[in-house]
Amino acid sequence: MRLAIDTIPSAGFQAEIDAVFGAGAVLAVQPGSPPGDAEVLLHVLAPVSAEAIAAAPSLRLIQKLGVGVNTIALEAAKARGIAVCNMPGVNAQAVAECALTLLLAVLRRTVALDAATRAGQWAVPSDVLDNMGEVSGRTIGLIGMGNSAARLARALEALGAEVVFTARSSHADKPWRQLPLAELLAVADVVSLHVPLTDETANLVDPLAMKRGAVLINVARGGLVDEARLADALRSGHLRGAGLDVFATEPVDPADPLLTLANVVVSPHVAWQTPETLARSLATAAENVRRLTAGEPLLNQVI
Repeated sequence: MRLAIDTIPSAGFQAEIDAVFGAGAVLAVQPGSPPGDAEVLLHVLAPVSAEAIAAAPSLRLIQKLGVGVNTIALEAAKARGIAVCNMPGVNAQAVAECALTLLLAVLRRTVALDAATRAGQWAVPSDVLDNMGEVSGRTIGLIGMGNSAARLARALEALGAEVVFTARSSHADKPWRQLPLAELLAVADVVSLHVPLTDETANLVDPLAMKRGAVLINVARGGLVDEARLADALRSGHLRGAGLDVFATEPVDPADPLLTLANVVVSPHVAWQTPETLARSLATAAENVRRLTAGEPLLNQVI
């Protein structure tokens, strides 16, 4: 079975790939490039376009290393009879931890304090002190109640937060209050996003409809939020801050207005990316390669 991966792996990731599939068994191609004569493409983040699919005549499976498949030209894959699979839950722990990390960084002004300390400023500026806070006692609203949201909810509850959530379907098995989206935005001191980007969820959250003084955390997809209105809400003080791992356009433009704001903490779409997640992802991918070879049903087939 000929395999390719659409990223240039780090040394550690390459070692994991070699350990699972064998040294040299997986060809690394530039993100967004056609995978040549590969039968299986291990897909990371760069879009898999219809053109790239058309230029890969042997392709049989696009295996997403993660959950979101909005970066894949699904109709083009379907028209060619190419299977597309994802991995629900494989990165849930990492994503939940990143969401909590961004929230704490915003509330505790970690970035500003780090910069001040490195500059020899031991006395904390009053504007920083006055805008610090704790998780405990806050109402935290989760949009979505999948694997990462449920893990995050348990951690937040342990820290003393009241957790509420909204989701398309009922989750009567969950111990937290489920609210309509508009009500959640009105009452939540923190809103954290945990849903895929689809036609229905694009610009799902209007930052100016959120509670005044709230914090937005986005570890899902940038297109879930109107970023122009987010910048306005942060600049005007309507929102206290934001922690963003994702942007509507990636890589994010260095001139993006969100990057100029001191009340924003950012990272480059790495919420999912830990060695532990990569190991779990490769194990799942290897199982689907085995199943494809054996003609068995694939795990988590989207199309």
